[in-house]
Amino acid sequence: MSDTVQAQLMMSFLVSEELSFRIPVDLEFDSHDPYAIRLTFDLPGDVPVTWSFGRELLLDGLSGPSGEGDVRIEPSSDEHLADVFIRLQVGAEGALFRSGAPPLVAFLDRTDRLVALGQEEVCGNLDAELDRILAGSQSAG
Repeated sequence: MSDTVQAQLMMSFLVSEELSFRIPVDLEFDSHDPYAIRLTFDLPGDVPVTWSFGRELLLDGLSGPSGEGDVRIEPSSDEHLADVFIRLQVGAEGALFRSGAPPLVAFLDRTDRLVALGQEEVCGNLDAELDRILAGSQSAG
């Protein structure tokens, strides 16, 4: 069984009201860090940029405004599974992306099958406990 969930989708990078272009974005979830997801943006002419933020932040942003810091996510309208705006901010610099909701929902569903939301701590404790048991059995053998 894989410890990661990966997907690639196309998002619109909204440079201004008049200018946007589509870019590939890699999404990744690792069960060893079950609270976070990573988005890697491959902007033309620049090195790829990776942002990590809470998986729950993305989930909440599908249905309403979410986030208070450098990452803010919200649906583009009140329609069910509307497009989603993802705003990334560092100081005065910011970037706005628009994504379809269905591929994000599919990605989150796959992460939930690997580590269910609300069960992140249980998984972390289970791994530590297994490591302790295995270490004990090696020294006893």
